[in-house]
Amino acid sequence: MKLYNKHILPHLIDCACGLGAVMGQRAKLVPLAYGNVLEIGIGTGLNLEFYDATRVQKIVGVDPAAEMHPLAAKRAKAITIPVETVALELEQVAAPEHSFDSIVCTFTLCTIPDPVAALKEMRRVLKPNGVLLFCEHGLAPDLTVQRWQQRITPWWKPFAGGCHLDRDVYKVLSDGGFTITEVSSQYLKGPRAWTYVTRGQAVIKQ
Repeated sequence: MKLYNKHILPHLIDCACGLGAVMGQRAKLVPLAYGNVLEIGIGTGLNLEFYDATRVQKIVGVDPAAEMHPLAAKRAKAITIPVETVALELEQVAAPEHSFDSIVCTFTLCTIPDPVAALKEMRRVLKPNGVLLFCEHGLAPDLTVQRWQQRITPWWKPFAGGCHLDRDVYKVLSDGGFTITEVSSQYLKGPRAWTYVTRGQAVIKQ
């Protein structure tokens, strides 16, 4: 499994998360980032092409999977914004309080073992008037789809980097200390257990 995680999984995730419908969601969200940006779960750098160089000064990308970073480094060279990648657990961002103007988190909360702890860490490093930009797949509203998500998740997780198909995005964000201010949810093309996506913006809960 170690060889799979190091040599095969990064390329599988890069292909799956780089599909047209998924990239379309990234294209709608990432250009909204501004200032000093923290990207949680930068992975292979699929978001990098969508950052607006007129709005963003620097990107710090955090991901525990160091084997993903070479692909991210190649994509970072293709843009003019400075990009720093850091191999850290997502619940432990190594930055002072209020360091970032915006945080980008796409298709990442599903894989974090403790997403609430990670969101509380994001809350700590986000400026008081900053914004969390998120796009995540997770628990569908339809009971039939939910049942399939719950059945599939236990065997899906080991082959997909710990991905939970049945994670409740709304609840996790709230429990992590954020209030959603804008949101859009829909099924993308493909099997419904995998394709219910929620995209939006959130701010620190008062």
